[in-house]
Amino acid sequence: MSAPAHPGRWLVGSAAAFVAGAILLPLAGPSPLDYGAILARREPDWSILLQLRVSRTLLGLFAGGALSLAGSLFQAMLREALATPYTLGVSSGASLGAVIVIALGGHTFLGVPAIWSGALAGAAVVQFLVVGSAARQGRMSAFGLLLTGIATNSVCSAVILLIYGFASMSQSFSIARWLLGSVDAIGYGALLPFIAVTTLITAWVLTQARHWNLLAVGEEWASARGARVPRLMLAGYVAGSVLAASTVALTGPIGFVGLIVPHLARSRVGADHRVLMPCSFLMGGVLLAGCDALGRSILAPAEVPAGAIMALVGGPYLVWLVRRRG
Repeated sequence: MSAPAHPGRWLVGSAAAFVAGAILLPLAGPSPLDYGAILARREPDWSILLQLRVSRTLLGLFAGGALSLAGSLFQAMLREALATPYTLGVSSGASLGAVIVIALGGHTFLGVPAIWSGALAGAAVVQFLVVGSAARQGRMSAFGLLLTGIATNSVCSAVILLIYGFASMSQSFSIARWLLGSVDAIGYGALLPFIAVTTLITAWVLTQARHWNLLAVGEEWASARGARVPRLMLAGYVAGSVLAASTVALTGPIGFVGLIVPHLARSRVGADHRVLMPCSFLMGGVLLAGCDALGRSILAPAEVPAGAIMALVGGPYLVWLVRRRG
């Protein structure tokens, strides 16, 4: 692989693309908007732009960024190039919690959509189980996390299939649609807390970039250079899990973005996580929001879920990546 060229330029370019996406992608949709009506704040164009398309674009930008950053973080901690936000089972736990709520016919819980509450609860249970199983004598190994996460992921997937098989026709349709993963318009009452949590966790992860560089080499290497490896592993796992779980709760499971974006960023900016992680966040957000804009425009008035678009993009890219390195 050729040496990375001008990492700083890639960081600036990624930030510019992120801002441009936030401004331009809300204009894409199944029907054109009257820009004069928008400037005059006349209905319905003003509400369509502000309540539907802007909120949807912001969700795509921050959800894609959260999944990409979580993927980059897990790849550094586990030293596994194929690690994703789903590797450690938290996303599968969130999916299982949401599927259980759908099968039980839940609607709201304490004013919050029950499917979000179920997803977060499922992720929390799995996170507790994985951490408890992987920790030994106050230490947490990357190998233990990886194996426990893979096992938990398999169990959750099997239970989801079991519930799907016994669900009614309408419930099966709802489960299948949710498992595809999609970026839908949501109220700002849910969107703004998600953006705030994502921003705070992202800021903390980026401040620890030097330690992720050390962990990417090895736990002994990091420990010899002053890193508190057990505490760092636990904090990193919790941070990545919260990013993944909160995203899955709002969008459903969207694959590939947490795998292909860190690889793409690494090939452009190198392995220094001080640049790699912010680029992964920004590029992941642009990619997912762009896929959502394409999905709501390409077959208008029908919509293609962003998860399906990502699979169509990510699958061939992963095959190409394997062949290139093979």
